Amino acid sequence: MRKIIAIVGLLAFVVTIGLSGCSTVEGMGKDIQKGGEAIEKAAK
Repeated sequence: MRKIIAIVGLLAFVVTIGLSGCSTVEGMGKDIQKGGEAIEKAAK
């Protein structure tokens, strides 16, 4: 359960930072990809 909460919290943080940091669709795609990579690392 703690893992799930940590992953959801990390995802929310990455999305918040990603949406505020990107100004184009390409930038948003890169931010989403990096968020996915962070989630994969956390899951391992």
